Amino acid sequence: MTLSIGNASLMPSLQASPLQQPALQQMRQLAEQASGAAGVSVGTSRSVGGVSESGFAGELRASLDRVNQLQQVSSQQQTAFQSGDPSVALNDVMVDKQKASVAFEMTVQLRNRLVTAYKDVMNMPV
Repeated sequence: MTLSIGNASLMPSLQASPLQQPALQQMRQLAEQASGAAGVSVGTSRSVGGVSESGFAGELRASLDRVNQLQQVSSQQQTAFQSGDPSVALNDVMVDKQKASVAFEMTVQLRNRLVTAYKDVMNMPV
């Protein structure tokens, strides 16, 4: 298999085993998407209050929605466990709580980096 982008060959020809074929196929598809993405607009497009969001703003909103969803699921699991619901196990509650916590921490770090970048841009001499 030779993976090439443009005229450059990145990997020598290899024979893949049958177990490696699905992974290689997925890598090929991702490489094709990446090489074809230069002229294609990538990102979500949402309509909020009649205004369409796409690109970075849409991705940011979608990410915040996912973090919010994780926190809501975690809260629901905690409430169900505390109420004595037999279908909710303690390990599920703890895993959901950790997922929500990690997602929220990532969001806080992203916000901090965006604020720092904004301050850096605003402090640049014109």
